[in-house]
Amino acid sequence: MQESIMLFFLNIANPVLDTVANLVTMFGEESFVIAFILYIFYNYNKKSGFILFSSTLYSVSAMGILKAIVRAPRPFQVLESIQGKRVQTATGYSFPSGHTTTAASSYTSLALVFQKRAVSILCAVLIALVGLSRLYLGVHWPNDVFGGLVLGASISMLAYRPLSMLFDDKEKCMKVNTIVGIISVVAALVMAILLHVHTIDAVAFTDLMKTLALVGGGFLGFVFENKRVNFSTEGTWPKKIVRYLIGMGGIFAIMGAKALIPTSFYALGSFVRYALIGIWATALSPLIGTSLHLFSADR
Repeated sequence: MQESIMLFFLNIANPVLDTVANLVTMFGEESFVIAFILYIFYNYNKKSGFILFSSTLYSVSAMGILKAIVRAPRPFQVLESIQGKRVQTATGYSFPSGHTTTAASSYTSLALVFQKRAVSILCAVLIALVGLSRLYLGVHWPNDVFGGLVLGASISMLAYRPLSMLFDDKEKCMKVNTIVGIISVVAALVMAILLHVHTIDAVAFTDLMKTLALVGGGFLGFVFENKRVNFSTEGTWPKKIVRYLIGMGGIFAIMGAKALIPTSFYALGSFVRYALIGIWATALSPLIGTSLHLFSADR
């Protein structure tokens, strides 16, 4: 059954659909999801940004753990007739689909945050299109996409209310974020060291290590921001645009630093980069923005 579905997408493939699938699948990639979560966190509502960041990364962490346990091969690695497209995004093992998990989690959370019918419909369409794009590109089996859909949507729906209540309890939120942040950073660092000395499977654990580093840096950044910055999302549109561009510019600069890291230090360098992205997005960029009077203090 799964092979029949994959062959169906292979038979309808054409240059136009190739272009569409390559564009659509980007809605499930980390750079796009980080970009819209950051915009909401900086310029719309900090609580909503926190919920989106937390639920998405909890889902992606769970996905990474499942990938490391199941270790299923991808369709283009099994079927000679399928040549995977956009395979540079097909890192790690196959089950569950990372793009579908990310899309299902982030867009389900987005729908819950806005509570508007039009937004919910748009989010549902985006989730479906991302899942279909992964099948069309030949990088995932139907089971992978279905598993990612269930995993991402379920975690976001289950986590929405607890995360909302947690954010409102500032003292408890600081404690939980500190604990989660420290555990995640330590776990990511241990994985990075083991990957560096080639003790564990790089395919199984590299993406999980990056995710945990981002989780750790992000949550510890939330703690710092709450204690030392405590910015408000209010402000004029020019200020909102500039502070958002500073935040995204820093993230792209850190991502681009990959080219400066020797291949032999890829794992350790990735740990540093992703931890820095988390800290930059949730703490350092708001700190710089506040010092430049692009953010005002939250009263």
